[in-house]
Amino acid sequence: MNLLVTLDSAYIHILCIMLKSILISNPKNNFNVYILNSSLTKEDIEKVNNYLHNDRIKLLDVKIDDKLLNDAPVTDRYPKEMYYRIFAAKFLPKNIDRVLYLDPDLIVRKDLNSFYNMELGDNYFAAASHVGKFLTTFNALRLEMEDQAPYINSGVMLMNIALLRKEQNFQEVFDYIQEKKNLLILPDQDVISAVYGDKIITIDPFIYNMNDRLFFSTESIKKGITVEWVAENSAVIHYFGRNKPWKDSYIGFLGYMYNDVVNAPLPK
Repeated sequence: MNLLVTLDSAYIHILCIMLKSILISNPKNNFNVYILNSSLTKEDIEKVNNYLHNDRIKLLDVKIDDKLLNDAPVTDRYPKEMYYRIFAAKFLPKNIDRVLYLDPDLIVRKDLNSFYNMELGDNYFAAASHVGKFLTTFNALRLEMEDQAPYINSGVMLMNIALLRKEQNFQEVFDYIQEKKNLLILPDQDVISAVYGDKIITIDPFIYNMNDRLFFSTESIKKGITVEWVAENSAVIHYFGRNKPWKDSYIGFLGYMYNDVVNAPLPK
């Protein structure tokens, strides 16, 4: 299974916990983990290897040549690193046809094989949306999105690398950012949702991108979602935003699942 992450050295330990959770919950899989970055050192990669100490996971340090992004519009709010996951197909080896992108600030609790092997057809991405009707309409107006296009969370994305490599146009993304730069709030997922909205398959957020915010949502209450249901059914718990279970300020019901991974023995 091909996994993709992008990060800097501040998230090395968080990455260790995320990868540990994958090894625990997917005991029959081997993983190639492509780490797209511009600043990690050999020592950073070695820290992850030393922590996991597991032959089922292979870390591949992919340094990005910034020259490929010379024409990219950048600011303090959207640096060059923002483009790494958007243009991953350009940086990954030519023999890869799909990859599962995962933010480091999540844990995996269930087998990922059915998700990873789902049929993508002529779509570029499979990802979850957390927004309701009002925010869907707001984002569609703000970003001039296609009708019925989903606004996705970019922290969990199955990517059709073979098709993206063939069809993706850098300049289309750059032009969109230049046009909408004053309206972008969460730049990478704003761009992916707006530019590629008609090429995205939506997946169940309660299964593949569960989080405390969604847990407390009106939709969750209507569905009767409980902590026990999450523990039994949710494959991915995503601690996005500032509410992190490794911080003293954390408030939520799903943080104990993160601590369970921290305290679990390392898998063989």
